Amino acid sequence: MSAPATERPATGHTGGHAVVDQSTIEQFLYREARYLDDREFEKWLSCYADDVEYWMPSWGDDDLLTEDPQTDVSLIYYDNKGGLEDRVFRIRTERSSATSLPEPRTSHNITNVEVIERRGDVVDVRFNWHTMYFRYKTIDPYYGTSFYTIDFSGESPLIRRKTVILKNDYIHHVVDIYHF
Repeated sequence: MSAPATERPATGHTGGHAVVDQSTIEQFLYREARYLDDREFEKWLSCYADDVEYWMPSWGDDDLLTEDPQTDVSLIYYDNKGGLEDRVFRIRTERSSATSLPEPRTSHNITNVEVIERRGDVVDVRFNWHTMYFRYKTIDPYYGTSFYTIDFSGESPLIRRKTVILKNDYIHHVVDIYHF
C-alpha cells in the first residue's frame, strides 16, 4: 500500500539546490489554482512569499500593457503579501466589492507551462490560463497569460513574483484575486 499524497511537492534536495522538474512546477501551479477554486484562501496565501509582488497591469488606450505599477493604472497591484491578506479578509467578511452572496464558483485551467529561466532554486515560468466564473446564473470566461517567479529553496515553494496578463479585459464587473 502506498503512502497518502501530501500537500507538499515532490522536490528533493541535492547539492544545496532543490531538484525541480516540469511536473513539480505544474503540480504546484495546479495546487494554487485548486485552492482558489475550493475557496481555501488561507492555503492559497501559503503559496506566497512575504515580499511577493502581485501585479495585473491594465491595457492602455493604445492597446499596450502598462509598464510601471508605481506610475500607471493597474487592475491589481500589491507590493507584498499584506495586500493579498487584506483581499482575503475582505472576501471572507463580505467587504469585497467583487464578492457578495451567493459566492462565485470558479474553475481554473492551466496550460502551456514553460520554464523561462532557472537560477538555482528559483524558477521563472510562463503559462496560459482560462478561468470559468459562475454567479447569478451567468458564466463569465477569463483568460490570459501569467508569469511567476517561484522559489523552491524552502520546505514548500513560494511565489516571489506574479504578473497576470488578462487578455479579455473588457469586463462588466469588478474582479478579484479568485478570477485569475
